[in-house]
Amino acid sequence: MRIAMIGTGYVGLVSGACFSDFGHEVICVDKDARKIDLLEQNVMPIYEPGLAELVAGNVKAGRLSFTTNLAEAVKDADAIFIAVGTPSRRGDGHADLSYVFAAAREIAENLTRNSVIVTKSTVPVGTGDEVSRIISEIAPDKGAMVVSNPEFLREGAAIEDFKRPDRVVVGSEDETATEVMRQIYRPLSLNQNAPVLFVGRRTSELIKYAANAFLAVKITFINEIADLCEKVGADVQQVARGIGMDNRIGPKFLHAGPGYGGSCFPKDTLALLKTADDNDTPLRIVESTVQVNDSRKRAMGRKVIRAMGGDIRGKSVAILGLTFKPNTDDMRDAPSIAIIQALQDAGASIRAYDPEGVEQARPLLKDVTFSESPYAAAEKADALVIVTEWDEFRALDLDRMSEILATPLLVDLRNIYPPAEAERAGLRLVGIGKAA
Repeated sequence: MRIAMIGTGYVGLVSGACFSDFGHEVICVDKDARKIDLLEQNVMPIYEPGLAELVAGNVKAGRLSFTTNLAEAVKDADAIFIAVGTPSRRGDGHADLSYVFAAAREIAENLTRNSVIVTKSTVPVGTGDEVSRIISEIAPDKGAMVVSNPEFLREGAAIEDFKRPDRVVVGSEDETATEVMRQIYRPLSLNQNAPVLFVGRRTSELIKYAANAFLAVKITFINEIADLCEKVGADVQQVARGIGMDNRIGPKFLHAGPGYGGSCFPKDTLALLKTADDNDTPLRIVESTVQVNDSRKRAMGRKVIRAMGGDIRGKSVAILGLTFKPNTDDMRDAPSIAIIQALQDAGASIRAYDPEGVEQARPLLKDVTFSESPYAAAEKADALVIVTEWDEFRALDLDRMSEILATPLLVDLRNIYPPAEAERAGLRLVGIGKAA
């Protein structure tokens, strides 16, 4: 199949590379000429493990290419995927669909055949209807069909998620379009029985938002249970293990921490709430989740301040991990931002280390000293705080940390280290959801 992928952001680039690895012929389009030039030199605009190698292999095989020329890309395409950004709109939190609709108009103006137009971007319910209207208005004689195909990619594991998905969701109102999508995803059935769920277009759009909202609720639930554990003398990791063994609940997303962030959960929960509000159907659980998560990030800063004795003016804090999760350079809504701001507001100076996120963090974090290693960050600091659970933080030399810290205090906001291990190294450990 010939595929045009409009947008070379996280979703478009990963999806385009994976489709080409299936054997499809893929052209990725972006208006940013510099980004296209860099991609042609195999310089990735994002950090995603394995992506550069995947892109290079398929470019070499002639199945993947990049261009700024949308008209050339869509001319012979069997399917045209829209994978542009849908950030939260200023003022009301609704998804900003201007990029989606602009792409739809430009596609319609350049259609030469009855292609399938696929919204891969995360969009509110009813967006496909408007895309279909735009296409029909501009190119009424081309017979284009509009399909919803939301992505479910985890940053840091996106290639694995694409090639071995829990499910593929396709929202279609046309049997011809459905058959095209079957052919596009047919390679998934050759080595595994990945379920492809065909539903109505509006149902498909809602599945994406509902899934992310549910996971956000699950994270926030265990974070609130962690707070209760600290008050009553329980251990949140054991609580999570106990409830996660119930097959109706499951163990995933039951890891207490400083709150969720990233490109999906914050904006998707807000967009879902806006859609619910527009349809006079309040989603109180999701609404509370958003409020609790927003307040939790700043509360983690106060937790560090309490662990340091309450007065941190003039003191130094070492922060390990800046990105919202490991194996990405994404700083969007990362808990580290609010935590660092709270510490700075209380008078502390910050040294920080992150394996991949420093360049993205620089414009967001003012007056922060970025270090070259965890140990450089910790040198003579009054506290060491783990915010993101990068693999390289799982086996730190705690004896060395105890020696170089001015105060042997480890605040572990990801519960990586058991208390006994920290104590053997002479560190006072403050974790999440554990009695002080």
